[in-house]
Amino acid sequence: MKIGLIGTGRIGAFHARTLQGVPGVRDLVVADADSARAAALADALGVRAAASIPEMYAQGLDGVVIAAATSAHATLIHQALDAGVPVFCEKPVAPDVPGTVGVVERAEAGSVPVQIGFQRRFDAGYRAAREALRSGELGWLHTLRACTSDRTPPPPGYIPTSGGLFRDCSIHDFDILRWLTGREVVSVYAQGANRGASFFADGDDVDTCAALLRFDDDTLATVTATRYNGAGHDVRLEVCGSEGARFVGLDDRAPLPSAEPELSWRRAADPYATFMERFHDAYVTELGVFTEVAAGRRPSPCSPAEALEALYVAESCERSRRTGAPVAVADVRGTAGPATPGAAGAAAGA
Repeated sequence: MKIGLIGTGRIGAFHARTLQGVPGVRDLVVADADSARAAALADALGVRAAASIPEMYAQGLDGVVIAAATSAHATLIHQALDAGVPVFCEKPVAPDVPGTVGVVERAEAGSVPVQIGFQRRFDAGYRAAREALRSGELGWLHTLRACTSDRTPPPPGYIPTSGGLFRDCSIHDFDILRWLTGREVVSVYAQGANRGASFFADGDDVDTCAALLRFDDDTLATVTATRYNGAGHDVRLEVCGSEGARFVGLDDRAPLPSAEPELSWRRAADPYATFMERFHDAYVTELGVFTEVAAGRRPSPCSPAEALEALYVAESCERSRRTGAPVAVADVRGTAGPATPGAAGAAAGA
């Protein structure tokens, strides 16, 4: 199988190294708007670099992985579909709802598979929590508490094109909550704050946020995120039911030093520094699954339509943050174009 990779920055280089170890991938071709960066990665990995994206497709690809800047995602997905090449694209599909809707409509009108990169669906902890919930072991669900906390902030230049903390970061939590519960978010109330560097406010963003979500069965969820978690990179989920609970992310590297005197020794010896460390195994599994999707052996485990639903929640949170009022997700969906109802349970076998 010959795979193309577009975008050779931090996550692109990580995906390139991962793809080299995926069974069945015999050839890898990389491309980037910065051709020198693509050539440097190709030399380091012993693979080929294409001088342009058209040149890459001309080599006859079996699939393409898009890890370029967010602003280019929708255009690059359309190019892959034009070429008839199965495509994996890192989230988000597009930086806005109209661009995402356009990709959804195009993908659903054709037969070329598109997989969107929400890697938490492939994390062992999240999958075990989902199984426990869906099996009835936890009873009825009453509360979900999700957090995503970066150890250090991204560079200032990243913020203006990131889409903001809810769309760039918390959207992972919104997707995994829908995937895990099989339910839809109906309303949100969100707040944001800036206590760190001024470039977040300068970019019309926040460095810390919190949102209260209500699902269509009246389950409540809290979602928090920050760019400044000095203890380490921390991604966790508490799934609390009437008969039991599951806690995702409580491994030996979770940055959770105890304040209890008798447990003062309890601190991670090697806390996670980045999301790539925290979800390394999930990324490997995710790209392995994509090769099966590209080969036609299984359907996409995360379609653009499902990514759109998570984006609707992120958009609702951003609107709530700006207005200071609760927002009904249906109001955002109603002003943003068509969506695919019931997508939350579509990837039950993912």
